[in-house]
Amino acid sequence: MKTIEVVAAIIQKGDKIFATQRGYGDFKDWWEFPGGKMEPGETPEQALVREIREELSADINVGKLLRTVEWDYPKFHLTMHCFMCTLIHDAVHLNEHEAARWLDMADIHSVNWLPADEILLPLIEKEMLDSGKINSE
Repeated sequence: MKTIEVVAAIIQKGDKIFATQRGYGDFKDWWEFPGGKMEPGETPEQALVREIREELSADINVGKLLRTVEWDYPKFHLTMHCFMCTLIHDAVHLNEHEAARWLDMADIHSVNWLPADEILLPLIEKEMLDSGKINSE
């Protein structure tokens, strides 16, 4: 089975995270964290900065690696390096996605996530709680 290595940005602003809706391919209309394929010679962080510029016309600060997800889709194996990130400037432009939303933790399960992205949600909730971005109420 073919392996695809990608990076994903879990972009946070206050108590919200940024989600994008795919506008193409087998998983059109599913939600994901923005990012994409690594190019030869790139570190995951370099790939993430490049991909977010391409997809969102935005610059980011890449923070800590939250998790590397290994996931088998029907046609390929995915290795996805997922980093906590913040925007340098608030403006984003959707160059590849059909929609985007800022989701707070109460709404994080309200979209139809791709399976590899969905397994990150408990880790993101814990990260936001531990960093004081959300309350444990």
